[in-house]
Amino acid sequence: MIDSEDFNLVTTELFEQALSQSQQEQHYILRLYIAGTTLQSVTALQNIKKICEQHLQGRYELEVIDIYQQTEAAIAENIVAVPTLIKQLPTPLQKIIGNLSNTEKVLRGLNLVPKNIIEEESNEGLPSSY
Repeated sequence: MIDSEDFNLVTTELFEQALSQSQQEQHYILRLYIAGTTLQSVTALQNIKKICEQHLQGRYELEVIDIYQQTEAAIAENIVAVPTLIKQLPTPLQKIIGNLSNTEKVLRGLNLVPKNIIEEESNEGLPSSY
């Protein structure tokens, strides 16, 4: 007979494995709001293109919106600072403000870092009793 604790452990592992696989197949819809050709905007565009090509090859759509050209779009999305990256799909919607130079934070914001890596990093430096 299967112990209920073992059953829950196996079920949890299977669920996380399925979730991991589905994340690898998900299609991302991203919008990057920029302000013309300012240094921060150009840097953000270069950074997000690099991140997408490395981590989302063939699984993303990136729309770049210049708030100088499309002011209404920025107002509709309540953009208060640029550059701003919005991850529309997969849910939940996420907004990341800045030039996207911190790749690790961008990956976390896009939910591209596996859960176990985030947990390991947050536990670093803590005594083993935690």
